Amino acid sequence: MMFGQLIKNRIMLDLLICIASTLLLAMTLLGRLPTHWWWIRACEFPRLQISALALVTAALSPLAETPWFGYALVTSLLTLALQLPRILPWTRLWPLQVQPAEPGQAPRCVTLLVANVLTSNRRSEKLISVIHQHDPDLVLTLESDEWWQERLDEALDEDWPYSVKVPLDNLYGMHLYSRLPLDRPVVKWLIQDDIPSIHTGVTLASGDIIRLHALHPRPPAPNESEESLWRDAELLLIGKRIHENPLPTLVAGDLNDVAWSRSTRLFCRVSGMLDPRIGRGMYSTFHAAYPFLRWPLDHIFVSEHFTLDTMHRLPKIGSDHFPFLATLCFRPSRADEATTPEADLEEYREANETIREGREREQQD
Repeated sequence: MMFGQLIKNRIMLDLLICIASTLLLAMTLLGRLPTHWWWIRACEFPRLQISALALVTAALSPLAETPWFGYALVTSLLTLALQLPRILPWTRLWPLQVQPAEPGQAPRCVTLLVANVLTSNRRSEKLISVIHQHDPDLVLTLESDEWWQERLDEALDEDWPYSVKVPLDNLYGMHLYSRLPLDRPVVKWLIQDDIPSIHTGVTLASGDIIRLHALHPRPPAPNESEESLWRDAELLLIGKRIHENPLPTLVAGDLNDVAWSRSTRLFCRVSGMLDPRIGRGMYSTFHAAYPFLRWPLDHIFVSEHFTLDTMHRLPKIGSDHFPFLATLCFRPSRADEATTPEADLEEYREANETIREGREREQQD
């Protein structure tokens, strides 16, 4: 009886290890499919978590009997082999993509704070305290509605007198507060008529003018959109415009996409934008409440004209996102130090087709 139970337990252990390693490999392979369906695109998000679990199944595989030992080990190692190249650029093992700033460049630098406040979060004093502590030049809030605007206006209007305000109650409101003069700011509805974006010049203390695009596209998720098409189209439309007019540019916001995804990497290649996190770390900003389920959703991308002074993920503010802060210096003379990503002809075709389809197709409720 006891021997039979041991055999049964051993079989269960073998099955669990093999099933787990198979599911991890299946998620890895699904994430590589060129489709917009949300449940497939979602497989790109937890690359770090999938890799960590693949390490566990690889370590446990010797507990399985032959031939399950070999199967579990091979599938686990294959998962790691496919995932690690996507993860390593966002670690200190990779060369820096945006070079460090040198001292003495303060008039050419701009500090930007990005915060998805979570509309239902009513602890505005936490964000306002963080803003006053770090004293950024630009504050970009996302998911901010009329209630948030009233609190932010009261706290920021005096010291950050330049602003663009789009209060909405649909989770896509956004506000930009600046102590630097804004040059011809506009609000655009790029792909969908309920998703705003802010586009403006920013005049630095040195007198140089840089461009800022603030985005918060709709995520691919069951309660939002069954496909990533419209998010991808918005990112690629901005990327295409940056490519066609290569001015000193920042792109910032909650892009509802991870840094290593197919669509974000295509955006970088089409636009030529750089990710200051590459070679430095992931700076995962979501989800603030669940340490094991975190990935980088909030982004600041820069053109080759910039170097990086500092970058931080800031403390919790009651939202499901952490605020993200970076100080960037406009140094066009150092542009040749950056290796700018470039798209090939097929990738430009893919970007144009995604933009066309995103504009033409209506999202299904």
